[in-house]
Order: sequence, then structure tokens, then C-alpha cells
Amino acid sequence: MAHMAMKDTISNKLQEAFTPERLQVVDESHLHEGHAGHRPGGQTHFRVYIVSAAFKGKSRVDRHRMINSALAAELAGSVHALAINAQAPGEGG
Repeated sequence: MAHMAMKDTISNKLQEAFTPERLQVVDESHLHEGHAGHRPGGQTHFRVYIVSAAFKGKSRVDRHRMINSALAAELAGSVHALAINAQAPGEGG
């Protein structure tokens, strides 16, 4: 199996778990050079913007837990930090 970028792995897992209306995964590793958890080659710090009906009626904490659960293997491994902006359709900007 070909090496898949962590950004793609995160995108695929979130797509499968939440069937989002919108999904953007941004690798922000370059912003953290010299900080804890940074490694040469990056792929350690990510920001996720996701809009999914799965989050309707859920608190911010519950939404984060859902995403952290879907990405448990990545968070236990090479992903050092994950910033999350999770919304239900029709919420926020």
C-alpha cells in the first residue's frame, strides 16, 4: 500500500465517519517548527473544519470527542495536535 499523507488519512476517516457537507483539513505543522511534537517532514499539527448533520444537537465537547474517537489511532501515533471547528449544518460561519 502506498504511503498516504496524514492529511489524506484524516480526511478519509472523517469523511467515512461523519459524511460531512463540508470538510477541510489543514496541515499547520510548518507553524510549529521548534515547538513540542514537531518533527522534520511535518504532518504533526492539523486544523479541521467540518460541517456534518452528525453534530446536530451535540455540545462542542461531544463533537470534539466524536472526532477524537474517529482519529484515535492517529492521535495516539504521529499526530501531536488537532484543532477542531465542528458545526452542524446551518450553524455559524
